Amino acid sequence: MITRFTDIINGLKGFDRKFTNGELVSKMLRFLSEDWNSLRMLIENTKNVNTYPLEELYGTLIMYELNNFETKEKTKRSKEEMKEPPKKQIALKSTNDEGSSNTNMSDEELDDLVLLVKKLRGFRNNM
Repeated sequence: MITRFTDIINGLKGFDRKFTNGELVSKMLRFLSEDWNSLRMLIENTKNVNTYPLEELYGTLIMYELNNFETKEKTKRSKEEMKEPPKKQIALKSTNDEGSSNTNMSDEELDDLVLLVKKLRGFRNNM
């Protein structure tokens, strides 16, 4: 944006058009899109546009853009993290019988154990 603005102003200076610093700062502020309204209003209300250096305005715009970009990135990352589905957890059934053997398992418990082993093998292979 700054490069484009400078190119336009330099082109007009080629036609012997003279600009004061206040005119350049005012034109640059008007050149900003609506996303920059808060910064534009802040500068217009707190600074004297006629004496505000154009280079300082450039620096302010760049810093605002960098800070605004970082804020948008953080917001975007936090929204993406919130959209992640909850991780599935696998739990084993606990038994109180310390001396029981695997031969006493019901068919349903055995099927659950086989399914768990298959899931664990798939998990390890994906790592």
